[in-house]
Amino acid sequence: MKRFLQAHATHPHWPMAAALVLAQLRAQLAAAAPADPAGQGRAAGRLEVGQAVTPLGLLYLTDHYADAAADILDHLSAELPQVTDWVGAVGVGICASGAEYIDEPGLAVMLCDLAPSRYRVFSGLAPLGATQGPEGFVPQTALVHADPATPDVTELVQELAERTLGHYLFGGLAASRAGSLQIARSSRGGLAGHGREAAAGLFRGGLSGVAFGPDVGIVSRVTQGVRAVSPAYRVTAARAQCVDELDGQPALDVLLRALDLSLDDLPAVVARLRQTLVGWQAPAARASAPRTGQEGQEGRHIGHVGRVPLRLGDDLLVRHLVGLDPARRAFVVADEVPVGSTLTLCARDVQAARTDLVRICAEIRDELSPEEGEAGGDPVRRIAGAVYVSCNGRGGPHFGGPSAELQIVRHALGDVPLVGFFAAGEIAHHRLYGYTGVLTVFVADAPGG
Repeated sequence: MKRFLQAHATHPHWPMAAALVLAQLRAQLAAAAPADPAGQGRAAGRLEVGQAVTPLGLLYLTDHYADAAADILDHLSAELPQVTDWVGAVGVGICASGAEYIDEPGLAVMLCDLAPSRYRVFSGLAPLGATQGPEGFVPQTALVHADPATPDVTELVQELAERTLGHYLFGGLAASRAGSLQIARSSRGGLAGHGREAAAGLFRGGLSGVAFGPDVGIVSRVTQGVRAVSPAYRVTAARAQCVDELDGQPALDVLLRALDLSLDDLPAVVARLRQTLVGWQAPAARASAPRTGQEGQEGRHIGHVGRVPLRLGDDLLVRHLVGLDPARRAFVVADEVPVGSTLTLCARDVQAARTDLVRICAEIRDELSPEEGEAGGDPVRRIAGAVYVSCNGRGGPHFGGPSAELQIVRHALGDVPLVGFFAAGEIAHHRLYGYTGVLTVFVADAPGG
């Protein structure tokens, strides 16, 4: 695959935004494709893609365009007739190369240079199987969009990951003021009888996305946006979401001592706990071996309990504190915390988020750097395109200025084609994260590959 084509725009009226996007794509296609002296590729005002292999399009819209999503998808499909499959989502915010559109009209498109045999579009009505089609497609990884209101969404993410060879997903929970609207239009047949939205390739509820075969190389990293504000503790007693003991001591006592709080001053406790998050690493995650490539690398040490390290890396799950149980001397977290986990108290931190975002970009560049003795070259040129899914509590408003987060990515990683969205929960590996960013790059095929 060659470098992907990417365009984005904003305008109060979606036809103008779409026209701006198509103009950008037209210029890129004209530069990449052979000349068309007869002008046949412009018949009926359509944007033909010539000899370029771009049957898969990624489309992200802000919810200002939610009511027109079906019309936008139809319009782009008509103007890009060789793009036969579309995947994406609607969100409060979307992102592109160096740009964020948050709480404003926005449209971002990326055309992926992938042959149809290398991917499969799926949805709740056309689920992903272990193998599909007569050619025996086997999914290695998948870009996933999910409805946060779906019951047992965490378990569904885990189950979907198990259907891939790499047990690796990347994506997020698509949420907006228009609800969760996902895009999954496939050339493998319509879905008549399931309503206009489904027939158009639009879905609410469940999971949808696109799976990629083993010959599609990706490198993916998770960036955390928090810093530790306590030592690391072992969870020695817990009941589902209620943490009863840390290091064999009443969990609430440990929490209050770590934050220098007293229940005698309840308003101060409430104010501080609203700013405090809980991060933990499950026992199975701690025991896993270091990972590279699609599964990321081990994170950075921030503390120890005995000989068990806690890392602000890919395995750290961060959730809200949602309650205290003074009678049991326990506290309650917005997720189940397994006994044996390593747990720390965290706080959101802009500088930590900036530093960690730069770190994962550097790791990706290092991953793509030539081995010693191989021909040199810029590792950024090996990136065909990228997808970035960030927490809807991040972005420019958190990082200090318009498009600040995506500007950091572009500065650290390079000016690569990129699209994505701001999510109500981020998906990476087989887990659901919070307050993170998931950056995934597609590795260009080697010459002759």
